[in-house]
Amino acid sequence: MKRIITAYAMMSMACTMAMAQSFDNLPDPVEDVNKVVDNTPDSIGKALMSRPAPGTTRKGNNPVLFLIGNSTMRNGTKGNGANGQWGWGFFANKYFDGRKISVENQALGGMSTRTYYTKLWGAVRDSLKAGDWVIISIGHNDNGPYDSGRARAVIPGTGEDSIHIKIKETGVEETVYSYGGYLRRYIAECRAKGAHPILMSLTPRDAFDEKTGKIIRKPQTGWAAIVAAEEGVPFVDLNEISGHKLDTYSKWKEKYHFFGDHIHSSAWGAEMNARSAAEGLMASRNPDLKPLQDMIINVTLPTYPVQREEGKPVVWITGDSTVKNADKEKDGMWGWGSQAETVFDKKKITCYNAAMAGRSTRSYIREGRWEKVYNSLKPGDFVLIQFGHNDICPIDDKKERGVIPGTADTCHVYKMEKDGRFEVVYSFGWYLKKMIDDTKEKGATPILVSLTTRNEWPGGKVERRNDSYGKWYREIVKETGCEFLDAHNLIADYLDKHYKSKESAAEYFKKDHTHTSLKGARNNAKMIAKGLKEINSPLAKFLK
Repeated sequence: MKRIITAYAMMSMACTMAMAQSFDNLPDPVEDVNKVVDNTPDSIGKALMSRPAPGTTRKGNNPVLFLIGNSTMRNGTKGNGANGQWGWGFFANKYFDGRKISVENQALGGMSTRTYYTKLWGAVRDSLKAGDWVIISIGHNDNGPYDSGRARAVIPGTGEDSIHIKIKETGVEETVYSYGGYLRRYIAECRAKGAHPILMSLTPRDAFDEKTGKIIRKPQTGWAAIVAAEEGVPFVDLNEISGHKLDTYSKWKEKYHFFGDHIHSSAWGAEMNARSAAEGLMASRNPDLKPLQDMIINVTLPTYPVQREEGKPVVWITGDSTVKNADKEKDGMWGWGSQAETVFDKKKITCYNAAMAGRSTRSYIREGRWEKVYNSLKPGDFVLIQFGHNDICPIDDKKERGVIPGTADTCHVYKMEKDGRFEVVYSFGWYLKKMIDDTKEKGATPILVSLTTRNEWPGGKVERRNDSYGKWYREIVKETGCEFLDAHNLIADYLDKHYKSKESAAEYFKKDHTHTSLKGARNNAKMIAKGLKEINSPLAKFLK
């Protein structure tokens, strides 16, 4: 067994040797009792080279918010999503005003409440200053043997009992305490430095109670709540906040909040947990949290500023530049969404064009545009979903909008050319399915709309892309039961009837073969109306 170098010793070495040497001083990762192999190879040396040295993110006299946890808070040695898994600590700084406080993610995958305390906590504790904040959310790895292998188990519960053990492989002797016993030590040592400890329950796992059909709540939640009450420190039930959200999702959606196993989160899950943590802090009535609450931002859900009228639903229009363009100059480029009110009855329904030029399904979602639609939806609304022109293109280039062709529930981790960040990219159909599923979840009606036709005339007939996009749309419709409006072929039928070539159809388009003139946009809106009537959509009753 190779020698374990403590976190404190490693930090001292970093000061004098600038971390120039390589470290390989811990055993290879092993499968734990949960059948999980932590993706961090438990190399404290490598992790310390990737994480900021404790306290170094401090700006002037501003406080630091330290995050103490495991791989659900910081996943992978570098914590950058290279393995498709993310810890919520990566996204936590989104919710705190960086002008007032810095957020420092000191979590490490594979750590238990016990091993973090014995191996890493010392360096964090020594960097604490009066006024700092420490969120302690750890416990997923507190199982297994006490005295062999990873030797990271703690005594369950909150009692004062302890056991003295000798680790078989190393001969190291150690006193092991209860879960609550370690939490009390973190709390006492924070207070000794004038810092403010906060106990937070664990992130939920992808595990269900067979009786209730809901996400299992972890027992550590109750233990942490007891200790928080006894010690008089704030407690946030992250397990319940995120668990409740997962319970409201479809099973398909709940699953993609995890990646690779039943514990570690995808970017979706990590962002959800980061928001849940901020929401829990902000909702707390504990007066001790007031100074921190004054530094929390972005908790209000982002929405679009739609002007709702009582009794009138909203038809949300999503898509790319063929739906929303400059839409200003009479002789310029127009998207058909700008002409929606020429076909919909404004007395019965409100139109909101949330499309954005240049976007694909992936980039529209990644940029938070879909989230704003989702947060704005009310029961009875309708959502027209029309994408495709920008989807099948390079995946990792600077525009970051390409998707995997097809509709399979598949994904892959890609490194982006622009900034080197990692992103899990899904198929075209997957992104459509997400928007459809989200819409149904909110009690609204999704309508999938095929992409507009281009001014291309192979063989004397306008181009029809039914072997690619048309096929994929229909596969998703079959899988989800979503309404389908085939605007692509309706527009193509119109063009074939009224024009004979690219040159003759030039008045319908503007500047290129994709974007429409005002005349083309207005007619495309009419084709949308025609399609709604042909499929007997409930939305058709809101047409003029």
